[in-house]
Amino acid sequence: MKRALSSMFMAGSLVLAGVLPGMAHAQDQKPDAAAGEQLYLNGDMSRGVLACITCHGEGGNSTIPMNPNLSAQPHEYLVKQLHDFTPQGDKPAVRTGPDGAPSVMASIAPALTPEDMRNVALYLTNQALDWDTAPTATNEDTVERGQTIWRAGIADRHVPACAACHGAAGTGIPAEFPRLAGQYPDYILEQLKLFQTGDRKNEIMHDIADRMNQSDLAAVANYAAGLRP
Repeated sequence: MKRALSSMFMAGSLVLAGVLPGMAHAQDQKPDAAAGEQLYLNGDMSRGVLACITCHGEGGNSTIPMNPNLSAQPHEYLVKQLHDFTPQGDKPAVRTGPDGAPSVMASIAPALTPEDMRNVALYLTNQALDWDTAPTATNEDTVERGQTIWRAGIADRHVPACAACHGAAGTGIPAEFPRLAGQYPDYILEQLKLFQTGDRKNEIMHDIADRMNQSDLAAVANYAAGLRP
């Protein structure tokens, strides 16, 4: 198990190191949270960029279960996801919907410049998640199973504990793994299914989700949503 977790952390670091091709020059410029706020609130219709607030809510606090809460997520993680929605040359986008269909973000992210992505990400990183209204676990019957998987994994299927990467309280590891606490359980479950099928490309998460059955995926998604720091 220790060897597996070590490999996971190494793989995660390598993935992050290579997700932003051609971005070295852009990284020399400090992101502008104020510019990110303007783009988040107003979009830029001259470039076909919709206002992010429409789907992700005020300050990144989404009110739509299938749209994730983005507030207080790690800056690097948010930038990576925006790039993953964007085709790179002849290569298709890393993130797609079920059966490889384009995601909603596939029509939005490509219009963003690398600077836009970093600016919006910084704005969202600086926003606070509203824990009073944040989603939580909705199925009491599966909490115990979800807790077991989160804390200890599933040994006979070589599934590591979710807490190893996402933290005991679901707050994630900044720059590598996202916060799942206070996320919508339906959204988490949908992402786990996309990892399982490979429609959302992530070798680490595919290998983990592929060893889990549907009830386990639902249980851990429900439990993760209910975690609090």
